[in-house]
Amino acid sequence: MNDSEQDIIQRINVKDEKAFHDLFMRFRSYLVLFAMRRVGQLEVAEDIVQEVFITVWESKKVYNSYQGFKAYLYDLVQNRCLNYLKHKTVEEKYVSYVKVTEEEVEREYDLMQEEIYRELYLAVRELPEKCRGVFELHLEGKKNDEIAEILGISVLTVKSHKQNAIHFLKERIGNLFLLYWYVHEI
Repeated sequence: MNDSEQDIIQRINVKDEKAFHDLFMRFRSYLVLFAMRRVGQLEVAEDIVQEVFITVWESKKVYNSYQGFKAYLYDLVQNRCLNYLKHKTVEEKYVSYVKVTEEEVEREYDLMQEEIYRELYLAVRELPEKCRGVFELHLEGKKNDEIAEILGISVLTVKSHKQNAIHFLKERIGNLFLLYWYVHEI
């Protein structure tokens, strides 16, 4: 090791900002390229190198030689790159898991919704004809006055048929009827 390298290491050990800046400028490009080969992204590589230099600056470690310091920098960058890649792999697995889980939940929700509609349809088919007609129009989103006009009956009769239908459906399919209203409102 020549005298200037030994001098730089001694100045780094006493936290001389100018020596640290000189070393940063000397090694930064090489370390970014080194990191870039491992992580494949320039911004990530630059962040890793920046973090390594911050770690070195904040460390109380004493360096014995310029070559040892240089090897230490490359080791730190290598380890940070490996940590980044491990973390990225974990993130990708998590994203994949969440996506699969969301798809499964959506499929289960669709099946549940289909079952609720099927049960409701079967129960509605059991309603008396006039009551069924009113309730089917209600399920289509028609208002009481619209239903009354379409069927040529009074609004009070529409309300009465709807109440009878709801009472029958609650008894016939129980909680599925409540689930229908919950699903239908969403």
